[in-house]
Amino acid sequence: MLFLVAALLLLGVVLGTVAHVPLTVSSVLAAVIAVWLAVFACRERHARRGRSAN
Repeated sequence: MLFLVAALLLLGVVLGTVAHVPLTVSSVLAAVIAVWLAVFACRERHARRGRSAN
């Protein structure tokens, strides 16, 4: 439960920060985060395929 409260608090801080920066900056940061998550997902999928074959 404490983890959930901390996550919601962090989400509120991040959303508050995004509300004060220009749209272009938040769009660029959102794109960077999306690319980072896509790379992470691809690496995890590739690693799981490699493990299941052995």
